[in-house]
Amino acid sequence: MNKLFLATAGLLLLAAACMPPKMDTYEKNLEIPGHEWTYDYKPSFEVKIQPEDTAYLYNICVNIRHTDAYPYSNIWLLVGTQYPGDSILKEQRVELPLADVTGKWSGTGLDDIYEHRIFIQQRAIFNKPGTYRFTFEQNMRQNPLPHVMNVGLRIEKAGTRP
Repeated sequence: MNKLFLATAGLLLLAAACMPPKMDTYEKNLEIPGHEWTYDYKPSFEVKIQPEDTAYLYNICVNIRHTDAYPYSNIWLLVGTQYPGDSILKEQRVELPLADVTGKWSGTGLDDIYEHRIFIQQRAIFNKPGTYRFTFEQNMRQNPLPHVMNVGLRIEKAGTRP
């Protein structure tokens, strides 16, 4: 009887170890070629949401890394979202503030490089499992946009759904 219990417990532990982990945080950053962001460079991020991940709320952030020579206090992006099983990319224009009214960079800095993590949606819901695709397109008047080094997506768990 004791051997049967140990074998069953061992199999259950093995099965639990093979289960995919729930998403706590997704983060990926991509380099901007030549540190000049052109209109035609549209970084894309694919996030796989498991069925158990739909029970949570998430904060969605854009990561921006630039040099001190970046000429503006903000950056406008077109954020595209493609939902699982959908062929349409839904776009939303968002402003990401990078400096305060005095011109002081609001991100963290090291030498002449600044990093920002800016919320674009808090307590977001992923209603169905599958692959979500996020696309970022710079939407400033200047093309190419100089001194932008990296752009990235961060999605972090914010609690359980009500």
